[in-house]
Amino acid sequence: MIAATANAKINLGLHVARLDRDGFHQVAGLFQSIGWSDRLEMADGADGITGWDGGEVPDGADNTAWRAVEAVRRRLESRRSVSLRLDKRIPVAAGLGGGSTDAAAALQLACRWLGAPSSLAAELAADIGSDVPFCLEGGTALVTGRGEQVAALPAVLGYALAVVVPPVELSTADVYRAWDDLGGPAATPLPAGNLPPGLRSHAPLGNDLYPAAVAVAPLVAEWRHELEARWGRPVAMTGSGPTLFGFFVDRDEAEAAVAGIPTGARAAKAVVPVTNGWSMLANGENDGLDSPT
Repeated sequence: MIAATANAKINLGLHVARLDRDGFHQVAGLFQSIGWSDRLEMADGADGITGWDGGEVPDGADNTAWRAVEAVRRRLESRRSVSLRLDKRIPVAAGLGGGSTDAAAALQLACRWLGAPSSLAAELAADIGSDVPFCLEGGTALVTGRGEQVAALPAVLGYALAVVVPPVELSTADVYRAWDDLGGPAATPLPAGNLPPGLRSHAPLGNDLYPAAVAVAPLVAEWRHELEARWGRPVAMTGSGPTLFGFFVDRDEAEAAVAGIPTGARAAKAVVPVTNGWSMLANGENDGLDSPT
């Protein structure tokens, strides 16, 4: 058995361009891996993916992690059975890249398990999902194109985030469609003075998809305004939403902020930025990560 952890991501900034001639949106954004992780285990056994302790997870082509395993097997023309077990902790349909980071870790696990070079994971990543190339790289990066162009940047650490998932799930496709229908609105950036010092050189930082997410689910704006009132600082949205976050000096301050959020959130967690998108675990090693509140 081999195992890995897969880290969620935050879009510290996300700018979107109108549909190109191929029907895709080009993006440019500052992405950051955070310490909120799923765990995956791979072993010989019944072919397929299962949830931890009997938990339900999508199977077959509906699961990006399993699509990653299948992509490696197809490239290698391997018929070896693979059993993949997923401990799903990152909320789904939340803008945290949970499916993409699971796919990134599954690519690396499958390459190791099936005897392929780790470089194969990077070759296959973009065809599995637009955020998968970043999740393979992890850390702090400038992401452009359709998500396949990842330029690693020096790590920006020394701050914490309070991350809150409002009680709604958003489809990425629905939010992008709403963004198009709204005429492609641009983000209102966070004031540079409200960013951690290490991020101020990257200003302006905002998320162009926020107005579209609110159009699809007005509850996102209600939660943002409530969190800003309680925390006394600007709150931003990651990805296509609905997850919201605020910057804090350290984890203790972020944990205090999370403790004071309204009831009803799908999940919430105080996190710090991390320098990797995924990590291979030694046999039997515990990832040491707590579940979200």
